[in-house]
Amino acid sequence: MEKWEYATVPLMIHATKQILDNWGEDGWELVTVLPGSAPAGETPSGNMVAPTQSNPIAYFKRRKEA
Repeated sequence: MEKWEYATVPLMIHATKQILDNWGEDGWELVTVLPGSAPAGETPSGNMVAPTQSNPIAYFKRRKEA
């Protein structure tokens, strides 16, 4: 049975390609990218209506070495 390991990585908008390429070179496969969200309990400041967003999060997997 195959075993997998997983990693989650915040993506910096100005360096997305470099970050993805670096993880790919280390054998990680990108599974998905989801939008980040404000930490629990954090409220927007001022008159903002929409919740504060953080960087998108990349989810990777690779086969676990035996």
